[in-house]
Amino acid sequence: MGSRGANVLLSRASRIKTKLQSVLEAKLLEVEDVSYQHAGHAAVKDNANETHFNVKVVSGKFDGQNLVKRHRMVYDALADELESGLHAISIVAKTPKEAGLD
Repeated sequence: MGSRGANVLLSRASRIKTKLQSVLEAKLLEVEDVSYQHAGHAAVKDNANETHFNVKVVSGKFDGQNLVKRHRMVYDALADELESGLHAISIVAKTPKEAGLD
């Protein structure tokens, strides 16, 4: 089975965790599915699930990057998810120092 087939078997939350961990080498990574809070929202088609997530990521790769660049790094890592049904992400992106992990 190709990698695309394997992606179908994993939840979107699992794929998000895997992609962000791989790209950002996160020291802390939390992914919360909050899609239930948006049920009936106009942008949610056919009662789709796994469409809205809160993401908290702490990564040394954010050192020297402003908030916009940090968010862009997260969006870039999740580009294929955003093209395939992920509707919204709330992002908290911190360096280890900012998160008190250094």
